Amino acid sequence: MNRLDLNLLHVFDTIFREGSLTRAARALHLTQPAVSHSLSRLRDHFNDPLFTRQGNQMVPTPLARRFAETMRPGLTQIQSAVNQFHAFDPARQHKTFSLGLRDILESTFLPQLMQNLTSYPEIEVVSQRIARREMETQLASGKLDFAVDVLLPVSNQTSHELLRKDRLVVIAGKHYPGIEDGLSLDQYLAARHVLVSSRTEGPGIEDFELSRQGVHRRIALRCQHYYAACRVAENTDLLVTMPETYARMIEQQANVRVLPLPTDMPALNVHLYWHAAYEKEPALLWFREQLHQVASNRPDQP
Repeated sequence: MNRLDLNLLHVFDTIFREGSLTRAARALHLTQPAVSHSLSRLRDHFNDPLFTRQGNQMVPTPLARRFAETMRPGLTQIQSAVNQFHAFDPARQHKTFSLGLRDILESTFLPQLMQNLTSYPEIEVVSQRIARREMETQLASGKLDFAVDVLLPVSNQTSHELLRKDRLVVIAGKHYPGIEDGLSLDQYLAARHVLVSSRTEGPGIEDFELSRQGVHRRIALRCQHYYAACRVAENTDLLVTMPETYARMIEQQANVRVLPLPTDMPALNVHLYWHAAYEKEPALLWFREQLHQVASNRPDQP
């Protein structure tokens, strides 16, 4: 340890997260030759290349991956301890926030979020879709600052809080007959439906609840995205069951109607997740508040 400059660990961690010397240099506010020199010192210390170039990416070696897993918790604690004594000024400080969002949440969160951030030109947001099984690992590694998703089982190393409550509604084309006064359960069950899912088989969350009630619906189409499903409903007699927040956005753009679901179903609770080690970091506290402000702005309801 006496021969290892601890600043090099921060450089290593940034290269690991960014996957590029150029991006790491930008994040560290250093020149690329300075970052390359630091990497060279690390390679000499560990007697390992640590990262190998594959195209435009710097891919960590097995030793680098093992080192990152064991080193990062300690580095995170040091950074958090230091950050507690420094306020974050979003109007002056450059900061990139990494946010895990699924496609529908991108559509409902990002437009309002980026509108709210127009006063902070130094703030950058990276939205990415991650597999749920990888969420905690990504948060712990620092590759992800926050994730927004339904309630998931997580360890005590991952903090979370309720961000928004949503409910399921039905989208139908405006030409759909016999629904001027709403949609009855008999009409809903007799209709053909679009099921939106990333999986190629299996029921949707609404189908689980319908089955508890002893009834079933007919699935005519299975697709991956709600926007595509709503465009189908716009020109056919198919119905789409979906979260209301996004449905209200689609209603403003397409020739469809939003109807109450004709049976009771549990609310859809959307949670915000982050790693517990970052609990008091000023920049992340500030960004959490921005996300809560967005979540509190709901589309107008009739």
